[in-house]
Amino acid sequence: MTATTDRLGRTPALQLRDVSVAYEGADILTGVDLTVAQGDVLALLGRNGVGKTSLLNAIFNLGPRVRGEIHVKGQAVMGWPTHRIANLGVGLVPQGRGVFAPLSVSESLRLATLSRRDVPERWTLPRVYDAFPRLYEKRRAASGALSGGERQMLALARALLTQADLLVLDEPSEGLSPKAVDDLLVHHLPRLAAEGMTVVLVEQNLSLCLRVAHRAAVLAQGRVAYDGAIADLRADRDLQHRLLGV
Repeated sequence: MTATTDRLGRTPALQLRDVSVAYEGADILTGVDLTVAQGDVLALLGRNGVGKTSLLNAIFNLGPRVRGEIHVKGQAVMGWPTHRIANLGVGLVPQGRGVFAPLSVSESLRLATLSRRDVPERWTLPRVYDAFPRLYEKRRAASGALSGGERQMLALARALLTQADLLVLDEPSEGLSPKAVDDLLVHHLPRLAAEGMTVVLVEQNLSLCLRVAHRAAVLAQGRVAYDGAIADLRADRDLQHRLLGV
């Protein structure tokens, strides 16, 4: 089946239909339906162990056994190799940053430019250094010597340099100070969305999501238990407590 369109005829950036994920025969997620519109900022929330990262791994074909349908920009990508999915313009900022410790910041960023898509270049090294001055200051430093916030900044900048227009961030606030969360995520994610970037933000930090997301999807007991406006989730403290324990 092809991806559906919205009432304006636009193809979603990401669409999952009846997606189930299993590890070693045990179902982690069952019957997940999720649609992310172009230019949307979706917070994917849930308690520890509900399958948030498993769902991301399924999207990128990174290991779990998956059933159902996954469409990226209208393309049915189930079974595609990861690099081919990335070539559709999907940038992953993985949990734990995933930096190459021996490489300098400059080398890491230049390496990211080698995998960019054949599309108009919106993000260049000069623009990255302008947006993230700290990376310019640290450009000769080994990536492994950076602080947690600086590593997350580097991981985000690498994804942008691939010219991705669908950005997936897995627990980006993990281990960051409140100031680093503000300086990096609260500052930059709304700006990226204003430029048309689609963002899927996988998080346990509800406070961050309430500040930057447009919509929220909450996973509970292997399914999507809530899918709606972030403002509605913000206003419903009973729902927050029931699904997220906050």
